[in-house]
Amino acid sequence: MFRNIRAVLFDLDGTLIDSAPDLGAAADQMRTDRGMPSLSPDRYRPMAGAGARGMLVEAFGLTPEHPDYEVLREEFFANYERRMTHLTTIFDGVDQLIEQLLQRQMVWGVVTNKSARFTEPLTLAMPLFITAGAVVSGDTTPHAKPHPAPLLEAASRLGMDPNHCIYVGDDERDIVAGLAAGMGTVAATYGYLGTKADPSQWGAHAVINSPTELLQLLGKA
Repeated sequence: MFRNIRAVLFDLDGTLIDSAPDLGAAADQMRTDRGMPSLSPDRYRPMAGAGARGMLVEAFGLTPEHPDYEVLREEFFANYERRMTHLTTIFDGVDQLIEQLLQRQMVWGVVTNKSARFTEPLTLAMPLFITAGAVVSGDTTPHAKPHPAPLLEAASRLGMDPNHCIYVGDDERDIVAGLAAGMGTVAATYGYLGTKADPSQWGAHAVINSPTELLQLLGKA
């Protein structure tokens, strides 16, 4: 499965970058603005992969069915938009991984369910993404993951057959999308796995516990 791979596509949050501190802070500001006590960042972290939905559940126990959900979600988005690069960092080992991919003359890109409203300024602000050949957001195509459309769009932008691509992500929907796109799939366990998540059950072709483990799957340069 990992022979003849010429391109690597990655999920963004929880796979390349640790955005949990800024996501959590954006939600926690909503609590403190209302005179509610602040919650520990560790409370928000496991829910970071679920974006606004996860943050609002943790901060207020609020689900999308609540009549105030849309208004509060937009408030969360506004908070996050103002601070999305304050505490966000690249996971240890990602810089080395990308450097090695480039040395092997492989191309890489990003496929995220984060909307372009956030993806574009975030990736433009972080030097890591200068060499990315494609950045596909959750609203770039008519469908978001777990639909394969965003992954196929990224492969097209890279000029690659999906069979020559692998997709790396930290959520089951990433693996579902990758398999549907006909790509090799890799589950990343160092991201935002919730307490009930079991990557061994996702059907991925491989599981990695750190970014640089991906290089072992790809073999020698």
